Amino acid sequence: MKDNYCVIMAGGIGSRFWPMSTPAKPKQFLDVLGMGKSLLQLTFERLTSIAPAENIYIVTNSDYVDLCAQQLPQMNRSQILAEPMRKNTAPAIAYAAAKIHALNPNAKMVVAPSDHLILKENLFADTINKAIENAENDKLVTLGIQPTRPDTGYGYIEVDGSSKLAPGSTANVVQFREKPDLATAESFLASGNFFWNSGIFIWKTETILKSLHDFQPELYDLFTKEMSKYNTDAEQAMVNQCFADCEDISIDFAVMEHAKNVDVVVATFDWSDLGTWGSLYTHMDQDENGNAVVGDNVTMIDSKNCIVNVPNDKLVMIQGLENQFIIEADGNLMILSQKDEQDLKKFLPKVKEKSPKFFY
Repeated sequence: MKDNYCVIMAGGIGSRFWPMSTPAKPKQFLDVLGMGKSLLQLTFERLTSIAPAENIYIVTNSDYVDLCAQQLPQMNRSQILAEPMRKNTAPAIAYAAAKIHALNPNAKMVVAPSDHLILKENLFADTINKAIENAENDKLVTLGIQPTRPDTGYGYIEVDGSSKLAPGSTANVVQFREKPDLATAESFLASGNFFWNSGIFIWKTETILKSLHDFQPELYDLFTKEMSKYNTDAEQAMVNQCFADCEDISIDFAVMEHAKNVDVVVATFDWSDLGTWGSLYTHMDQDENGNAVVGDNVTMIDSKNCIVNVPNDKLVMIQGLENQFIIEADGNLMILSQKDEQDLKKFLPKVKEKSPKFFY
């Protein structure tokens, strides 16, 4: 376990969880499940079964370093890696992999998003440990989630369709597929050899650095040319320059779609990326009309299949609505049709243009 390291990706702004999630305090720092802990805190606790606490790192935007430190005071500041600007997941992973490799060339690295919901955590640990075993064979390993519906909000992983994969089994990846339209998602679900892309990766630092060298040599050179500066006072200035000079690119585009040594392990645990309000619905208690309500003083009348999340000190009556999101946070209210939830990111610029003072 001493060679196991975990990297929590915590730099996103969670715009599809507006108005609760804002640039000042994105969803990974929120208690969206009413459990008394933020998603980031839950992620950290979950990963302590995989690696020692001192081997867990967070990669986040420089704006959120203090917030990370406040929520996880048990972490040393050196474990919170600051991105000076958002350049997607490949530069963040290159930074973390190089830093950890400089500390321990035998390191095995688990990359996990900070804002996912994972249930049956003992099964999560079992799945990760199986993936770590695979990674020992110079594999780039990702976790695939068995799809339960034709969801257009997730990327998909295609595997060899010659045999059905049971939970916990391993297969070679044929290709990664971007978020599909509904018809394509339905065909993926029907085929039986597509899995949701969890965004969880497992590999040796040596393996991912070699892959970056092979497929993204400029990115590799930026983050490895001055390895001696990692874990010193000179690290942050060097990293700031690396981010200024590097391309904005995801790890899927940078490496995973090119590499031939990619395996998927089929997850055995319950998972949601909590990417939208709708993804939260199945994890909330619902009344006899299918309404999922958070808020002590909400009365639902002739309303069905709504998600309501309002502060406990608000008195709210909702009448005659179906399949709507009614969300209030910090005095900002959103009423959104559930069928349009994937378009929330497109709607927000219009809101910001009309009322910019509410976004700062």
